[in-house]
Amino acid sequence: MGALREELRPLQELEDKLEEIEVLLELAGEDPADGQEALQEAGAKLDESARLLDRLELATLFSGDYDFSNAIVSIHPGAGGLESQDWAEMLLRMYTRWAEQKGWEVELVDLLPGEEAGIKSATMIVRGHGAYGFLQAEKGVHRLIRISPFDTARRRHTSFASVDVIPEVEEEEYMINPDDLRIDTFRSSGAGGQHVNKTDSAVRITHLPTGLVVTCQNNRSQHSNRAQAMRILQARLAEMQRREQAAELSALRGSQKEIAWGSQIRTYTFHPFTLVKDHRTGMESGQVEAVMDGALDPFIEAFLRWQARYQKRATIPEEGQS
Repeated sequence: MGALREELRPLQELEDKLEEIEVLLELAGEDPADGQEALQEAGAKLDESARLLDRLELATLFSGDYDFSNAIVSIHPGAGGLESQDWAEMLLRMYTRWAEQKGWEVELVDLLPGEEAGIKSATMIVRGHGAYGFLQAEKGVHRLIRISPFDTARRRHTSFASVDVIPEVEEEEYMINPDDLRIDTFRSSGAGGQHVNKTDSAVRITHLPTGLVVTCQNNRSQHSNRAQAMRILQARLAEMQRREQAAELSALRGSQKEIAWGSQIRTYTFHPFTLVKDHRTGMESGQVEAVMDGALDPFIEAFLRWQARYQKRATIPEEGQS
């Protein structure tokens, strides 16, 4: 019921705003003295209604079974050591800011800091209505071009980091045989207080048949870390199953083109000019600092529309096919 209420909420808000606009227009017609002020307020309400309509339109672009689910986001630096580790940490901050601006919950479940700066890996769960549907746009390799703050010669560096996004699944959706698991405990390697550093509270779960490994160390309780690691493992196994099924369907379809995630979906340039460019949709913004502060919606919305156009084309058979 909660999810349904969340889906209906924008519709109710839109209906309320349209009623307010109607009342303001009536006031403007009845009282010419205060009419200008009423018209201005009606115009503001109309702009708000247009933004609500945009949100409703985006919701219609959600076509996957898990688009309204929570999202599990994993970030890993590419080759380049300190530079890429710092870039990975910048991306972690960017997604955290974006989610928090939406009023969504962000839980950092695993963080492996770099020795000098940045991070070696991070996994977080973003909980919000449609989190996976939106964040699927971020799956892929992100490139940074900037003057390195770690280079005393002030040279320009290019860094890479990968972002993986999968939906969180309900426990009953993917059952795991306990005999297929190896569970290890160890001391947390990150910050977290004296308790975390002095006890074996961190948990590593290995799924023996597939070799998948999940680590969770950000909770003080070993029990909490184990439960969280199990949820992430279930989500990754379910995602692996979905990808295998998609590969089988693709093979049956023959030469049909697929969405190309590519090795580089977006470039963030800080020098010699400022520009963020998405290589799939062509979406660009010169406000690179704003994007790094979480202003991702234009890029995500452009991706959703691009993906919808691709899916529509993919359903049309090629000439000579039935």
